[in-house]
Amino acid sequence: MSDIFKAAVIQAAPVLFDTPKTIAKLADLTRDAAGKGAQLVVLPEAFVGGYPKGIDFGARLGMRSPEGREDFRRYYESAIDVPGPEAARLGEVARDNGVHLVVGVIERDGGTLYCTSLTYGPSGRLLGKHRKLMPTALERLVWGFGDGSTIGVTDTPLGRIGSVICWENYMPQLRMAMYAQGVELYCAPTVDDRDTWLPTMRTIALEGRCFVISACQYFRRDNAPLDYAPIQGDDPQTVLIRGGSCIIDPLGNILVEPDFTGETIKLAEIDRRVIARGKYDLDVVGHYARPDVFRLSVDTRPKSAVEFEPQSNKGSDLGSATPVEPKEDTLCSD
Repeated sequence: MSDIFKAAVIQAAPVLFDTPKTIAKLADLTRDAAGKGAQLVVLPEAFVGGYPKGIDFGARLGMRSPEGREDFRRYYESAIDVPGPEAARLGEVARDNGVHLVVGVIERDGGTLYCTSLTYGPSGRLLGKHRKLMPTALERLVWGFGDGSTIGVTDTPLGRIGSVICWENYMPQLRMAMYAQGVELYCAPTVDDRDTWLPTMRTIALEGRCFVISACQYFRRDNAPLDYAPIQGDDPQTVLIRGGSCIIDPLGNILVEPDFTGETIKLAEIDRRVIARGKYDLDVVGHYARPDVFRLSVDTRPKSAVEFEPQSNKGSDLGSATPVEPKEDTLCSD
């Protein structure tokens, strides 16, 4: 396991609603980061698939517009399947550049979209997938809810990598679950570009005694097609998401300061020995915990809307059972 290495945050915009061009851009950016010596590369929330800030998908209470449905169709078509060809291509990018790659995607599963973070190893293998547990505000209209089965960390030669997406970072129980799994490289893909994001990341680094690596999009109106109509207006130079990516060490020191000037790649040296130095006086799931007073229970079972029970009729073929007709007095009259 490597004690000292370089991590990179990539602050950039996708090509909204054009997934092939977005993945090509991601490959170029990852190559640039690897060329600077990065062994861990983190990209923002919803980089593949996009974060269409400023549109409302035509929703009002009790109403949906045809135009909003078309917006969702286009968004749905920009999402990727996991596994699927685009997800496999992301693995190839990690492999071709010999990096651990963490990237936010919009994942398509059946008729539902999820805001997801994928972690790949330098072999190109998908090491971990996390679906955002709690979409925020209007996000709940277009994204489904993740469950506890994707709350996890992954052992790698660089350390234990985990992802918590955007405002999930304001869920204390989720943070505690990550700390309990020994997260060392706490990746926080986001589109939160507010001034309050940096103190949030410093708090988490101090609280969890982990490195926090947060990549945010830098997204302008001209990164979207001409028929995109955000509430912020139609000026191509309008900044919709202004960046603010950062890297923080386990003692709260800022290794990469937020940058709000444009697309950029920022690197920092990660020295894992700082983690143990920090845990010396604060381990919130160890010597600084009070399990006699506070306990957290985490349900990691996957939740499916439909579960098919195994056939229990002995000696009969699957599907051979004859339907039973309801009795006359049990029929519904309406």
